[in-house]
Amino acid sequence: MARGYWVVNLEVTDPEAYKQYQAFVRPFLAANDGRFIIRGGQQSIVEGTVSPRVVVIEFPSYEQAVRVYRSAEYQQGMQLRLGASSANFAIVEGLDN
Repeated sequence: MARGYWVVNLEVTDPEAYKQYQAFVRPFLAANDGRFIIRGGQQSIVEGTVSPRVVVIEFPSYEQAVRVYRSAEYQQGMQLRLGASSANFAIVEGLDN
Protein backbone atom coordinates (compact mmCIF):
# COMPACT_ATOMS: atom_id res chain seq x y z
CA MET A 1 0.00 0.00 0.00
CA ALA A 2 1.31 3.44 -0.92
CA ARG A 3 2.06 5.84 1.91
CA GLY A 4 0.42 9.25 2.11
CA TYR A 5 2.10 12.59 2.71
CA TRP A 6 1.13 16.04 3.85
CA VAL A 7 3.37 18.40 1.89
CA VAL A 8 3.21 21.90 3.32
CA ASN A 9 5.04 25.02 2.22
CA LEU A 10 4.38 27.85 4.63
CA GLU A 11 5.40 31.18 6.00
CA VAL A 12 4.92 31.77 9.71
CA THR A 13 3.46 35.24 10.19
CA ASP A 14 2.99 35.11 13.98
CA PRO A 15 5.69 32.97 15.63
CA GLU A 16 4.19 33.14 19.13
CA ALA A 17 0.74 32.03 17.93
CA TYR A 18 2.33 29.34 15.74
CA LYS A 19 3.84 27.77 18.86
CA GLN A 20 0.28 26.97 19.97
CA TYR A 21 -0.29 25.08 16.71
CA GLN A 22 2.98 23.19 17.17
CA ALA A 23 1.95 22.21 20.71
CA PHE A 24 -1.29 20.81 19.28
CA VAL A 25 -0.03 19.15 16.10
CA ARG A 26 2.94 17.15 17.39
CA PRO A 27 0.98 14.89 19.77
CA PHE A 28 -2.01 14.86 17.41
CA LEU A 29 0.09 13.50 14.55
CA ALA A 30 1.83 10.96 16.77
CA ALA A 31 -1.57 9.65 17.92
CA ASN A 32 -2.66 9.33 14.27
CA ASP A 33 0.44 7.55 12.93
CA GLY A 34 1.82 10.72 11.33
CA ARG A 35 5.60 11.07 11.23
CA PHE A 36 7.60 14.18 10.39
CA ILE A 37 9.96 13.59 7.46
CA ILE A 38 10.86 17.28 7.04
CA ARG A 39 10.12 20.03 9.54
CA GLY A 40 11.75 23.30 8.56
CA GLY A 41 15.50 23.16 8.43
CA GLN A 42 18.07 24.46 6.01
CA GLN A 43 17.00 24.72 2.39
CA SER A 44 18.44 25.91 -0.90
CA ILE A 45 15.91 27.21 -3.38
CA VAL A 46 17.24 26.19 -6.78
CA GLU A 47 14.16 26.85 -8.95
CA GLY A 48 10.98 28.87 -8.55
CA THR A 49 9.79 30.27 -5.25
CA VAL A 50 9.36 28.46 -1.97
CA SER A 51 8.10 29.80 1.32
CA PRO A 52 10.59 29.85 4.21
CA ARG A 53 9.29 26.65 5.87
CA VAL A 54 8.79 23.25 4.24
CA VAL A 55 7.11 20.42 6.16
CA VAL A 56 6.49 16.84 5.02
CA ILE A 57 4.55 14.40 7.19
CA GLU A 58 4.25 10.70 6.33
CA PHE A 59 1.23 8.47 7.04
CA PRO A 60 0.87 4.71 6.51
CA SER A 61 -1.52 5.32 3.59
CA TYR A 62 -2.90 8.09 1.39
CA GLU A 63 -6.39 7.34 2.70
CA GLN A 64 -5.23 7.83 6.27
CA ALA A 65 -3.49 11.11 5.38
CA VAL A 66 -6.78 12.41 3.94
CA ARG A 67 -8.86 11.05 6.85
CA VAL A 68 -6.59 12.65 9.47
CA TYR A 69 -6.68 16.02 7.67
CA ARG A 70 -10.48 15.93 7.43
CA SER A 71 -10.97 14.84 11.04
CA ALA A 72 -12.95 17.18 13.28
CA GLU A 73 -10.02 17.33 15.70
CA TYR A 74 -7.55 18.50 13.05
CA GLN A 75 -10.01 20.91 11.50
CA GLN A 76 -10.37 22.57 14.90
CA GLY A 77 -6.63 22.57 15.69
CA MET A 78 -5.82 23.78 12.18
CA GLN A 79 -7.41 27.12 13.07
CA LEU A 80 -4.32 27.83 15.18
CA ARG A 81 -2.14 27.44 12.07
CA LEU A 82 -4.42 29.49 9.84
CA GLY A 83 -4.22 32.42 12.21
CA ALA A 84 -0.44 32.31 12.45
CA SER A 85 0.76 31.43 8.93
CA SER A 86 -0.02 31.28 5.23
CA ALA A 87 0.46 27.97 3.45
CA ASN A 88 0.21 25.82 0.37
CA PHE A 89 -0.87 22.37 1.54
CA ALA A 90 -1.22 19.19 -0.51
CA ILE A 91 -1.96 15.58 0.38
CA VAL A 92 0.07 13.36 -1.93
CA GLU A 93 0.12 9.61 -2.54
CA GLY A 94 3.59 8.12 -2.45
CA LEU A 95 4.97 5.42 -4.70
CA ASP A 96 3.84 1.86 -4.05
CA ASN A 97 7.16 0.07 -4.34
